[in-house]
Amino acid sequence: MTAIRELQERAARALPAEQVERAGEWWLRHTPGASWWAGSVLPHGHPGADDLARRIARAERFYGERGVTTRFQIGPGACPDGLDAVLAERGYRRASPMSLRTAPVARVLDGADGPLRVHIENTPTPAWFAAWHAVHGDGGDPRPDWDLLARLRQPSAYAAVTDGAEVIAVGRATADTGWAGLFGMATLPEARGKGAARAVLAGLARWAACQGASDLYLQVERDNGAAVRLYERAGFTEACAYHYRVAS
Repeated sequence: MTAIRELQERAARALPAEQVERAGEWWLRHTPGASWWAGSVLPHGHPGADDLARRIARAERFYGERGVTTRFQIGPGACPDGLDAVLAERGYRRASPMSLRTAPVARVLDGADGPLRVHIENTPTPAWFAAWHAVHGDGGDPRPDWDLLARLRQPSAYAAVTDGAEVIAVGRATADTGWAGLFGMATLPEARGKGAARAVLAGLARWAACQGASDLYLQVERDNGAAVRLYERAGFTEACAYHYRVAS
């Protein structure tokens, strides 16, 4: 499961937390005000039972000192054996079933040509961010999410499909050691079903190819049927399923 672990760590670098503390091979991540996916424990490695208990306690202290809920990402192979069961016994609830998916760049580009034009920028524009925030924002302060993008150090691309002057669909890609991760896919409700998201995928795949990436990865909620179907039609297959454990 080394490949799964490496993909998860690429994703963590592409969603850079404001604070990262290492506990052995674990990444304790916290980003005040931003979405929770940039503030969970990435628990890699296989410590013994005593060390596992100490690391859980350290993670709980880390998040407790910051006044936020402790949340662990639980996936096959990469995280310690028995961690899921131990957290369940401690009262952590299972949440957010996810799918990590991959596809060759060439497969995503196959038959992807269409009438919609995709604009690619190397930094997020206000219009790009506004479209993303209209779909994924929670109505709160957008600055933490802007700051997260500003912390990116890997080459990144921001794709937008427009209808006249209006941005109707967006996404971003981050290149990292032969792979490119896809994030921030968003289509305005009134523009769905018209091929805009597929055009964004194709635009980001073309950019990834120019960066020397041969493969793409993404993460999607398993119960988001429309998104799962989009990615399956584009050639993405599931590398693994994972979920989170959230403290009561």
